[in-house]
Amino acid sequence: MAQNKSSNKKKDINKDSEHYVKMMWKIFGGFLIFLTLFFFFLSIGWLGFMPSFEELENPNSNQASEVISEDGEVLGYIGLQNRSNVQFQELPKCVVNALLATEDIRFYDHSGVDFKSLFRVLGKTVLTGDKGSGGGSTLTQQLAKNLFPREQKSKIGIIYSKLKEWVVAIKLERTIQKMKS
Repeated sequence: MAQNKSSNKKKDINKDSEHYVKMMWKIFGGFLIFLTLFFFFLSIGWLGFMPSFEELENPNSNQASEVISEDGEVLGYIGLQNRSNVQFQELPKCVVNALLATEDIRFYDHSGVDFKSLFRVLGKTVLTGDKGSGGGSTLTQQLAKNLFPREQKSKIGIIYSKLKEWVVAIKLERTIQKMKS
């Protein structure tokens, strides 16, 4: 009789655990469907401004205007930022390698979002509070952020902007070929 009660308890426990496992899979599946729909609606611009492919391929550059004398000499610059365009081939290889080593070591291995870096940031920065562990943004995400800067926002607003930057970074990676120095 005691053994019969024991086997009934085991069956009840198995049914309960089976129920919880099914419920967890449903929650997980629902979460995946939600994320998929969220990123889809975000990417087509239904959840706020998203740049078009034309805007990504031809961004406005904040270059200073040059003031040139009659004889062709540059006298000065007018503008908030003094930038000039440089072709990739003109950059020294050591500058490109230094940038990749410090900012995005897996640049050639990801398609806009580096999940290894994100998990490192989650583990070190968010959970342990180590602010010196570095960020999780790829160079492409940093470009997306600079092309379409975010305004000062709440933490939720920053997270939303970060998700938009992921979408823009992935779009950039699909349209622009990565060049090796």
